[in-house]
Amino acid sequence: MDFTYKSFCWSFGTTSFRTQNFNKTIEQQLSLLREFWNIPTNKGANWIGNNTLQEAYYNFMKSKKFVDGDANNKPKDAREKTSGLVDIGIIDEGRNITNAGLKLLEMCDNNDFKDENLFEIDKDSFFYLRQLLKVSYNIDGKIVRPFIVFAYCLVNLDFLSLTEFTYLLPLCVDDSSTKFIVEKIKLYRENKITIDEVIIDTLMNMQNYREAYDYFNSETTSEKVICDVGMNRKSRDYDKPYFNLYKELNNVYLKKDKKSIYNLYLATKKINIGKWWRSYLFDTSASKAIQNNPTIHLKKTVFDSIVDENGLKDLFFKRMHLYKAKATLSDYQDLNKRYIKTADVILFEDSTVKFDIMPKAYFEGVINDIYADAYSSNAKLYEETNLEEIKIELKIPEAKLLKEISTDLGVSISSISEAKTVIEDKRYSRLEALIDSKFSNEQIIYLLECFENRKDNEIQELVTDNADVPTIFEYVLGIAWYKISERKGKLLSYLKLSLDANLLPKTHAGGGEADIVYEYDKTDIYPAHSLLLEATLADSTNQRRMEMEPVSRHLGQHLLKTGNFLSYCVFITNYLNINVVSDFRSRKQMLYYDSSDYSKYVEGMKIIPVESSVLKTILIKHLTYSDIYLVFENAFQSGNPPHEWYDSMIVSKL
Repeated sequence: MDFTYKSFCWSFGTTSFRTQNFNKTIEQQLSLLREFWNIPTNKGANWIGNNTLQEAYYNFMKSKKFVDGDANNKPKDAREKTSGLVDIGIIDEGRNITNAGLKLLEMCDNNDFKDENLFEIDKDSFFYLRQLLKVSYNIDGKIVRPFIVFAYCLVNLDFLSLTEFTYLLPLCVDDSSTKFIVEKIKLYRENKITIDEVIIDTLMNMQNYREAYDYFNSETTSEKVICDVGMNRKSRDYDKPYFNLYKELNNVYLKKDKKSIYNLYLATKKINIGKWWRSYLFDTSASKAIQNNPTIHLKKTVFDSIVDENGLKDLFFKRMHLYKAKATLSDYQDLNKRYIKTADVILFEDSTVKFDIMPKAYFEGVINDIYADAYSSNAKLYEETNLEEIKIELKIPEAKLLKEISTDLGVSISSISEAKTVIEDKRYSRLEALIDSKFSNEQIIYLLECFENRKDNEIQELVTDNADVPTIFEYVLGIAWYKISERKGKLLSYLKLSLDANLLPKTHAGGGEADIVYEYDKTDIYPAHSLLLEATLADSTNQRRMEMEPVSRHLGQHLLKTGNFLSYCVFITNYLNINVVSDFRSRKQMLYYDSSDYSKYVEGMKIIPVESSVLKTILIKHLTYSDIYLVFENAFQSGNPPHEWYDSMIVSKL
């Protein structure tokens, strides 16, 4: 009997394009496609069904070090690596860059990500939000636009737990299933139903599962029957190990054979997603413990209640498909999270998923109008559109928006500017909480040691994997300097990095300006000035080439632009090259010219190079900016030669 697998959930993109530095990777992929299509032999070629061209693109990606190794099926890998970009409309099915994709490329080429919009998010984030509102998928003949459905659930439920986001949200594939899931989540929060029960109910409402269930119960259990009802997408043969699992369940729970308990454990080991079964049936994953004391480690489950094979068949069928579904949904969670985070309107924190303040008020105001389109495709996916061009109701009246914000925050707000001020205060409160929880002095010191030893994976695990390590270095330095400055000033304005909705860094494919520009008001100790913090993780061989010119240029241009020649730069690195020290010290006497007007120049620049080991000392000693300003000023005025200057004027003083 052949039962066809049918999709029961949606997911953004493909698991083959689930990468770190997600924003940057999308931008790089788009840029590679543009370069590939500009090769004369590729111009005008048809991608669809053209394995030769697809393999050529895989080899092109490899030549650009975008992929490593050799894929077993290069054309397939090339399709999968680009399919997520098709989904969000920046390339079409033929892998040609769309008008929407050209807009994103323009931002990258110009390094133009700062924007002024209603949501106070970066230009690329606002772009992704508009694209996500248009993205749709066909789930077994049903069209669904996941982001609109997601917004509907958040408006009606206020938030989703990460568990609800993972296992229940993607089950919303049409109006009835969405409303079903919303009501079930309410019951789940009242402890009246479990996640597993909701998933099983969803599956058993589908015709193919009901037919397979009826067939399974009417037939004598065999390997073939189990493979038939398993509906494995790749091959029925993959489900052969389930027959042995069924037999051992029968031995343990119907025949009451305690000697079969360990065999039951071993049967789960033969199944690709057997961890779900082991977690349900046993209280430990230790093989030796179960072998030595099988009855002790067998948990109480619903299988204890079965009295005949009909009961076993019922539970086995539902558990088999429950765990298959949960494994799929679990696999998709990270992917859905990455795509949704590109819009920077959603907060993922404390195992909770919710709108940020302004997006929450906005979608509360428009959801009733746009939900009507949640189950139809949008013809403008490939076009660069403003919100109103997606649907006119997305242009929300200001009075309506202000009413929603006032209700959400419990205060009376009369203008958008006032709302933005209140929201900025909330962001800084979240920043303070983030620093307190993730960036104590001890945690920053440990991170600095990781940077020094280039423990890149650990750094990304501790901070974020949506930014490369040099960007995270700049971010951590910014937070460290904020603490050194006694948490004074507008750090979110001083950081020139792109931050996501959770105030963590993200990396773009383009370059940037000075890493951090800190502003100080006049005190009894120092004058009003700007401090440019420049950071690098370059090693001894390339630091001089990479950093001397950009650092001097950034400071020189800043001084010419502001006219405040009391401003200066601190250059922080994990390794300080002596010739970098020498070059920066020489800038004290050198002129820096405006390249477009030679009559404008700066007579000397103050650049203080510092290794991260000194920064750790500052944090350990809880020194403040007031403590170190005069150390830097005296070091700048010193006449010591470069090979003596750093140890005598910086290290020994701090």
